Amino acid sequence: MAPTDMEKNGPIHSEEGAQMLQAHEKTSGDLLPSPVSATSPRAASSNKPKLSAATIIPIWIVLSSAVIIYNNYLYNTLQFRFPVFLVTWHLTFAAIGTRVLGKTTHLLDGVKDVNMSKDVFLRSILPIGLLFSASLILSNTAYLYLSVAYIQMLKAFVPVAILLISWTFRIQDPNKRLGMIVLMISSGVALASRGELHFNLIGFIVQAAAVVFEASRLVMIEILLHGMKMNPLVSLHYYAPVCALINLLVLPLTEGFAPFYEIMRVGPLILLSNAAIAFLLNIAAVFLVGAGSGLVLTLAGVFKDILLITGSVLIFGAQITPVQVVGYSIALVGLILYKTTGSK
Repeated sequence: MAPTDMEKNGPIHSEEGAQMLQAHEKTSGDLLPSPVSATSPRAASSNKPKLSAATIIPIWIVLSSAVIIYNNYLYNTLQFRFPVFLVTWHLTFAAIGTRVLGKTTHLLDGVKDVNMSKDVFLRSILPIGLLFSASLILSNTAYLYLSVAYIQMLKAFVPVAILLISWTFRIQDPNKRLGMIVLMISSGVALASRGELHFNLIGFIVQAAAVVFEASRLVMIEILLHGMKMNPLVSLHYYAPVCALINLLVLPLTEGFAPFYEIMRVGPLILLSNAAIAFLLNIAAVFLVGAGSGLVLTLAGVFKDILLITGSVLIFGAQITPVQVVGYSIALVGLILYKTTGSK
C-alpha cells in the first residue's frame, strides 16, 4: 500500500513495481479492498496507534477471509445474488463509517493533511473511483459463477496485469527477470484454469476484467496520487461516497429494485454485519501498514489465500484438482520471487 518515492517525472522502476505488488497483496482478498495509499508506510502511520505484526496480521487474515466467505455465503447459500447492490451497500456503510470515525477517533486525522482541491478530485479521485467501482462490482459478480478457490487463483494474475499495463504505457521498462516472473505466474494461472473442473467462461471473463480494472487502479494511484499522504482509511473516506454514488446510478440499470425486495428475506442484520466486517477490514489495513516488511506481508497474503482455498473446499465443497494445486503453486512461487527480487 505504499509506493516508494519516484524521481520527479521519472518512470516507475522495478522497486516501484514491487511496491505496487505489496499494495495488492494487502488488498487482494478484500471484496471491499482498501484503496492503496500513495505515501510511505512510515510517513502515513507515524502518528497512528500501532500493533505488532504478530497481532495485526492474524486479525487481517481472519477479517479478509471472513469477508470473502461471508459474501460467498450471501450470494450462493442465501441466494442474494445482487453484487451491485451489495457493493453499493458496503461503500455507503464505509462512507458513513469513516465520517463517524473521523469525529470520534484519531484514525482519520490524515484527512487534514490532504489538500483535496476540485482539480485533484476531478483529475484523480473521480477516475480512480470509477476503476474502483468497476473492480468491486466485477470481482463480486464473479462469485456468482466461480468458486472461491478458483477466484483466489485467478487473483494471482493482478501483479502481472500491473506490469503489462506499465510496460504498455512505458511507465516501466521491461527486463528479462520480470519477464520470466510474468511467464511463471501466467503459466501457473493458466495451468490452474486448465485443471478447473467447473470452468465457466462468463465467470472467467468477469474476473479477468476485474483484474484489469484493479491493476489499472493501482497503476493510476501510483501516477496520480504519488506524494499525497493517504492511508487506506483516509483513501476510503474520499473514494467510498464517490463510488457509492456511481454504483447507485448503475444499480437501476442492472439489478433494479429486486434487491430491496429481498432484504427482509435474508434479514437486515445479515447485511449490516456483512458490511461491518468489510469495514473492520479497512480499519485493520491502517494498522497493517508498516506492521512488517513487504516480504512478510506478501507471505501473509499467500498464507491467507491458501487458507481460503482450503476453507472453500471444506466449507463450500469446492473441488480442486492436482493440476490446479501444481499451477497455483507455480504462480505463488512467481509472486514470492517478484517480491523478493523486485526491490533489488
